[in-house]
Amino acid sequence: MKKCCEVFFENYSNNYDKEFYVQGTSGECDFIEEELNYNKKIWIIDVGYGTGRHSIELSKRGYSITGIDFSESQLNKAKKSN
Repeated sequence: MKKCCEVFFENYSNNYDKEFYVQGTSGECDFIEEELNYNKKIWIIDVGYGTGRHSIELSKRGYSITGIDFSESQLNKAKKSN
């Protein structure tokens, strides 16, 4: 039996990337890079990976990332985006 939050995120994953707050991903990744002092030798762990919007962008910038999330449907969507 699935927990209610699992069902919620399965349904929500289709709309997540359309939300207004995900439009700032590039700027948020700029901030993350600054905080990391642009050190691309470190490994980033993205907890609450979702659809991978930060991790995918940061990996394009040369960072190594491992993402974990509770929602299998969001992880599957991230795999399709990557």
